[in-house]
Amino acid sequence: MRGLMFGFVAEYKLKKLWLQRPEVTNLARPRAHDRKAKGDFRFDYRGQNFTLEVKSLDTPKVRLRDGIYTGTFQCNASDAREVALPNRQKLTTNCLVVGEFDVLGVCLFAFGDRWRFAFASNQDLPKTTSGKYTPAQQKYLLKSAMKISWPLEPPYSDDLFTVLDRLVSERVRR
Repeated sequence: MRGLMFGFVAEYKLKKLWLQRPEVTNLARPRAHDRKAKGDFRFDYRGQNFTLEVKSLDTPKVRLRDGIYTGTFQCNASDAREVALPNRQKLTTNCLVVGEFDVLGVCLFAFGDRWRFAFASNQDLPKTTSGKYTPAQQKYLLKSAMKISWPLEPPYSDDLFTVLDRLVSERVRR
């Protein structure tokens, strides 16, 4: 129950700290547990629409050693569902699909009891290496448990708008 409640608080804090700024418009919260549309928030930024998925650290796995925090977080769906991969193959999995949302926001509160977040583009997140999937499937599925540290290392940034600006630039180039 603690994890569930903390997840809601993390979403609230991310919204207050990052998404209630003038450069973010049309902020919406998709219906909870929508199996078809991933993302905890939808919004427009610089004329582009984005989805943001929020995750939190697995608090019992947080460690502090030599001034560096390390931890993991679960980056998956709450239960298995059928997904269509970009190669049109369908499979049942709890892994999130590459491109299913645009930006990941990870609540790092357990790293020193401060409200801070790490952000990464979906396309930069690690892919699964699970033997349950073929190599062709693995490249379209995100890793279920991901490692993160503070200070941050790539692909993570402590600035949402740095990640969004890069995504806007990439979309405009296409």
